[in-house]
Parts: sequence; C-alpha cells; structure tokens
Amino acid sequence: MKQTEPDDVWQFVRNHAAEKRAALTVRLDGKTVVNVNGDVSLPLASTMKIIVAIEYARQAAEGRIDPKKRVPLQALERYFIPRTDGGAHAAWLGSVERLGDGESVPLREVARGMIAYSSNANTDFLLALLGLEEVNRVLALFGLKRHEPIYPLAGSLFVPVQLVHEHGGNRKQAIQALKEMSLSDYRQRAIALHERFASSPPTKAEKKALYRLMSVPNQRIWSDRLARSTTEEYVSIMARLNSRSLLSESVHSFLSPVLEQLMESPENREWLARAGKKGGSTAFVRTEALYATTKDGRQLELALFADGLTMLDGARLSNGLNEFQLRLIRDEASRDKMVEVFR
Repeated sequence: MKQTEPDDVWQFVRNHAAEKRAALTVRLDGKTVVNVNGDVSLPLASTMKIIVAIEYARQAAEGRIDPKKRVPLQALERYFIPRTDGGAHAAWLGSVERLGDGESVPLREVARGMIAYSSNANTDFLLALLGLEEVNRVLALFGLKRHEPIYPLAGSLFVPVQLVHEHGGNRKQAIQALKEMSLSDYRQRAIALHERFASSPPTKAEKKALYRLMSVPNQRIWSDRLARSTTEEYVSIMARLNSRSLLSESVHSFLSPVLEQLMESPENREWLARAGKKGGSTAFVRTEALYATTKDGRQLELALFADGLTMLDGARLSNGLNEFQLRLIRDEASRDKMVEVFR
C-alpha cells in the first residue's frame, strides 16, 4: 500500500473499463477531456449525499429550516446503526463535542457531518427533516435522467431482517426472497422502516439479527441496490456548482460551508477560489465527485465511480485519489499524460 501512486487511479479505470466496473469523467475549463464509461450507471454509495446537501441549502435559503436550530443528539441516534458505517458517526460526534452541551448540536453541523464524516445517521435524519420527495426533486432540477431515487440507508439495512421475520426465522428463504424482490419494493420497504425509526428505532434484537446477516454476499446485495447514477451526470452537477450557474447565491451561502470544507485549509485558500467534493465507499464500491476553481481561473470537475472492488483495489484507489485529483488541478504534465492515454 505504501507503493500506491496517483497514476494507479487512472490505470485502474483503463484496466477495468471494458468490464464496465469503472467510469471516469473529467471536465477542464468547460470541456470534457476524459470520458470513460460516462453513461454507465454504477452505485453511488455516499456520493449521493451531495443531493441531500443541496436540498438542505435550498430549504435553508427559503427559510423553511433554520441551520442554527439545535438538534438533540438523541434524534440522530434513532438512525445510528453501530458497526455499519466504518466509525463515521462516532468520529463526527467526537469532532462536535466542543460545539454543544453534550446533548445537542446546530443543524448546520449535522449537514457538515454528513459530508465531512459521511455519517449515515445524519443523512437519514436530514432525509426525514427535509422530506424524501423534496430531496429527489433535486434530480429533476439538475436535469438528471439516469439518477435513481435516493432512499434511506438504515431502513435498507433492515429489509433482510424484516424478511427473516416474515419467513419464520429461515434466513436462507429470506435472502432468496431478497434476491427476487424488485428494486421498487425494496425501496418502499426501506422507506417504511425509515418512517418507523423516527418514533420507534431498531431494537437490540433487530440489530443482533442484522449483524448475523452481514455476510460478504449479503453486503454485496445491499451495495448493489444503492442508488445509481453516471459520472457524466455527476460532472454536470459539479459543473453547475462550480460555475454558480443554477442555484442562487443565497443557496450557495448555505451550501458552501457544507460542501466546500476543503476551503477551511489556509493552504488551499492560497491557490483555490472554491473547491468541494464528496466521496463514498462500501466493501465493493469507491466513488468520488469534485469541483474546483483555482485563483487563476482554471476550472475542473471530476467524477470517478468504481464497483466490484477487492479490498486491495479499494485501498489503492482511496490512497491515491487525493493526490490524483491534486495533480489534475495543478500539474499540466500529469493531466496531459492522462488525457493522452484515454484519447
């Protein structure tokens, strides 16, 4: 892993392009310079949280929600499922201890934690607060035709648990029913469970049953059913956020503190005018979407999606991704080399 190089990222895309396991779209100064499998739908994992962040900012700008309003941590706990988020929610809680009284945090910090730490609990709380239908209307606002509907994360984890109960405890029958279930029915079950959790969170027995079902094959079923989209669509989102061409300045005033946390670094502010990104991962998926404008006016938008990863694939992509993106923005020779490879 210490030998991971930024070039490993685009090499992975090139090596797996024919299998349609990887997609990469890069746009530079308004022109698409790389587009590999840009129209192939792949699981988004947490990169879809960009859409939730946009709706949060829209409702804040309209005065429908108050980013300063304090949110009880107990309200977030309803959607927190330990051992399913890579420690994201616990890490976020540790980061906001100084901001609260130990019992609540401002709503804006819930949104920031969804992006910076990728807390699934924060995401599901925001889906309940903002409204699932409202969040999915963002897809139409941005003209996204291939983006699948966003639906709750915790609720989807417990669909197999529900099926085990319905099949009298027979896990084999339950998993077979899950495999045969339509995506539409699966989403509806996830939504119904999500709505239940608002007042009646998962019990200890349900969580115990979930952990018994978390084999690698069952995790793959969950991962495969996550909302999908294409790198072309996410680059189009990034381009509109980067150019400020769709949403009002009022919306961006609430969105930028959530999505552009890269700009909190004094070093980044020395050479970047703006930059925002969100990544996502499961045991099989690694995704990333980014936009950046340098102080000398160069604009970059990028989306990279990969699926069917081994543990080593995922680690190599994650380790090389930040430097890969940095070189695309700052190093013309590295950028020209990659563009030539995919020409």
